[in-house]
Amino acid sequence: MNLNQIHNVYFIGIGGIGMSNLARYFRNLGKQVSGYDKTPSILTTELIESGISIHFEDSIDLIPKDFYLDNTLVIITPAVPKTHSEWNFFVERNYQIKKRAEVLGLITKDTFCFAVAGTHGKTTTSGILGHLLYESGADVTAFIGGIVENYNSNLIGSGSTVTVVEADEFDRSFLHLHPNIACITSMDADHLDIYGTSEAIEASFIEFASKIEDKNNLFITKELPLEGITCAVNEAAVYKAFNVRVGNGSYVFDVQTPTEIIRDLHFGLPGRHNLMNALMAIAMANLFGTPTDAIVKGIASFKGIKRRFSYQIKTDRKVYIDDYAHHPTEINAVHQAVSELYPNQKVLAVFQPHLFSRTRDFVDDFAKSLSAFDEVVLLDIYPARELPMEGVNAQWLMSKMTNNHKKIVSKEDLIPTILASNATVIVTIGAGDIGELVPIIKKAIHESI
Repeated sequence: MNLNQIHNVYFIGIGGIGMSNLARYFRNLGKQVSGYDKTPSILTTELIESGISIHFEDSIDLIPKDFYLDNTLVIITPAVPKTHSEWNFFVERNYQIKKRAEVLGLITKDTFCFAVAGTHGKTTTSGILGHLLYESGADVTAFIGGIVENYNSNLIGSGSTVTVVEADEFDRSFLHLHPNIACITSMDADHLDIYGTSEAIEASFIEFASKIEDKNNLFITKELPLEGITCAVNEAAVYKAFNVRVGNGSYVFDVQTPTEIIRDLHFGLPGRHNLMNALMAIAMANLFGTPTDAIVKGIASFKGIKRRFSYQIKTDRKVYIDDYAHHPTEINAVHQAVSELYPNQKVLAVFQPHLFSRTRDFVDDFAKSLSAFDEVVLLDIYPARELPMEGVNAQWLMSKMTNNHKKIVSKEDLIPTILASNATVIVTIGAGDIGELVPIIKKAIHESI
């Protein structure tokens, strides 16, 4: 398929974080873009404001007539059921229908592609890398799986020759990509509803790594069973972050590259995991030839990703942080960062589990991770694409927690519960619709201070 010959792009599931950045991309290229989504959201509102036509009812009559032409590409999300009438309309008429991953594969085939893989850290690492390249003047478009604070968008730049993409392991999507330089941040077990076993996930990452023939273009952490260029914090590696200290709320650190030491980098994102994300991005940008002064400036100016340890309130009396963490390893990273920044302060964690299958597969690890907080409030499991599973619920998860200060509440009772706590640090955690509650929680806490 030649994307240059496509005039119209129609999205089924346009409001997703990954689908919406593709919609922005094609809009920037001058294509006519339209689509359907199940429910309105902040992202769909922004797309509509940019001139993209979106409707929220599955109706063939609502497909713009301009999109009945042969030069229309239809892009679907895996979450759309096969009974969807608009999807079937296009299938029956033999339209060109692609999954998002397949379209990214077409785009990356014709560009110099940076691919960021890993079960954790993809969004922050790709956001930092996209920012470094864009700020240095590279002809880049970066597709980010979150909203980058610097740009208030999940798309950075409008370049045509260089791309940065998140190499998503879900449904083996990353195997469609054509990376020139890549990194793998982690290979923890996840998406067992798709893979079945942790060994199958590892095999998929190994297959992805094989796409990089020159292993000098593949960056890895030291514990991964792969061949590549190693990156580490305070350990011997080809790219090493060291002399790490904290000053004025930011990390300050040095980086050893194969050819030089970059001194006194300032980086404002908390948590040792984010230092590793930054190091991976620095390594890839350095290999690409990004000037050292541009790397130093870009790392200092990166503001982070929304819902990735995002400060909502930061005062002497109360701190409220929101984070997308939905895997035990990610929750551990949140706890590490909070503990480092706010030692000896009481922390309340509000967690909404995401997926019945993930809760089932990692229930003991979730219980252990959550029990580390001083006080825990659980919401019911957010089902996303799944149907309920017998016996898998928030009560089961709570029963395995060793923390005595724990409870399950409804969304309606959440704010009164938060306000009744004497915790000085509050963290909301989860990948479900808890993100939609953040502005309301923020307003309530702010008014109570």
